[in-house]
Amino acid sequence: MTQHELIGLEANVVKSTHPGYVGIRGRIIDETKNTIVVLDDDRKKRVQKSVVVLNLRLPDGSTVEVDGKRIVGRPVDRLKKRVRRLKDK
Repeated sequence: MTQHELIGLEANVVKSTHPGYVGIRGRIIDETKNTIVVLDDDRKKRVQKSVVVLNLRLPDGSTVEVDGKRIVGRPVDRLKKRVRRLKDK
């Protein structure tokens, strides 16, 4: 998930150390190194990645829970980063 493009995905903030972020839901329309911008009821809400846990709906319809600390960083660098995969036993 850390190598997935976030813009365009449906997001829902399910946990946060900032109480004002919990319950924000909508489509991600922009991303910076430390924040995402969610279009929530025609209002843009900027959410700090490092303090939230998000539920993201992928294009195939599945939902993934992501700790925002895992996606902090410039989007282009995150997409280029190599991920070590666990081998099947």
